[in-house]
Amino acid sequence: MNKIEQLIAKLCPNGVEFKKLREVCQSQSKATLKISDLDKNGLYPVINSGRDFYGYYNDFNNEGETITFASRGEYAGYIKYFQGRFFAGGLCYPYKVSLKNRLLAKFLYFYLKSKEEEIMENLVSRGSIPALNKVDIEDFQIPIPPLEIQEEIVKILDNFSELTAELTAELTAELTARKKQYEYYRNTLLDFGDENNPKDGIKYKSLGEVCEILDNQRIPIAKDKRKKGIYPYYGANGIQDYIDDYIFEGDFILMGEDGSVIKEDNTPIVNWASGKIWVNNHAHVLQTKNGVIPRYFYYCIQTIDVSSFVAGTPPKINQTNLKQIKVPIPPLETQQRIVDILDRFEALTSDYQEGLPAEIEARTKQYEYYRDKLLDFKELESKNA
Repeated sequence: MNKIEQLIAKLCPNGVEFKKLREVCQSQSKATLKISDLDKNGLYPVINSGRDFYGYYNDFNNEGETITFASRGEYAGYIKYFQGRFFAGGLCYPYKVSLKNRLLAKFLYFYLKSKEEEIMENLVSRGSIPALNKVDIEDFQIPIPPLEIQEEIVKILDNFSELTAELTAELTAELTARKKQYEYYRNTLLDFGDENNPKDGIKYKSLGEVCEILDNQRIPIAKDKRKKGIYPYYGANGIQDYIDDYIFEGDFILMGEDGSVIKEDNTPIVNWASGKIWVNNHAHVLQTKNGVIPRYFYYCIQTIDVSSFVAGTPPKINQTNLKQIKVPIPPLETQQRIVDILDRFEALTSDYQEGLPAEIEARTKQYEYYRDKLLDFKELESKNA
């Protein structure tokens, strides 16, 4: 028997009292803010209807331990705990514990968080805009175990949450380090100087000389017209969907054509596509020719500054500009050596990247399992029953 079970057997063997949220909490101030009211240099975070902060503001209307419920929108029913000064926006319900001699705010938060999915499914109305009715959430039943039990549960869950957050941070940092290591080796291997001063006699050729541009075969399909299937449907930034047909088969380099077509370092958005695929009209479809290995070109084009080839509003790399991009073309043996090295690096990074979400999800589920077990209380039978 663990400590919590011992405390329950000792302090509340027959169950615990349940009270409505309105009986243990007091509704707090809130006010509507426009996006134009926000100040990125403001001192106080704004909690509104989203999972993240709405922004920052130069004033606050709440302080201390507070629990908020998102009241409208996609995340209606989402619960946050905040300790300190903040501004509660018009699309949340802020509450403070009023029954302070019997209920810990952090215990209440953990309990409500364990019921968040139930609240979202059963109490949020699903009209054109999802909404949580204040009356409904204030009728929600809350267990009130003895404070000694609440304190022990809060201590356990705080520690568990901290360990989970630390592990997530460590895994994310490791992934970031691996990506930087991969990018360093890729950029080093593909450093052939510039077109006017190439290294080792490397020749630079225009993209139009080394690639077939297959854009005239692309076909966009509106989202509501797509039929679900097994073939990837690509857009400017990668796979958008899976559909029941394909228009390309083989190995292709897909390069963003319009929208957010380049990264912060001015290199292009590039994806490798192999097999049977469908591509809409927001990604150039490239297939190498004239002695250029497809995987070499895929890696090489990721390192080239293409900012001078982007034009218009919204930004776009049109076919005329695309064909003019200069690419270093070493001998086939050099291309293959680079591909062999970078394929291994990319495989290691991809394996880690795919494993990271699974590991984080497993830890999260483990935490939620123990949290829900700790917060499963039997209701005390009424003496008048």
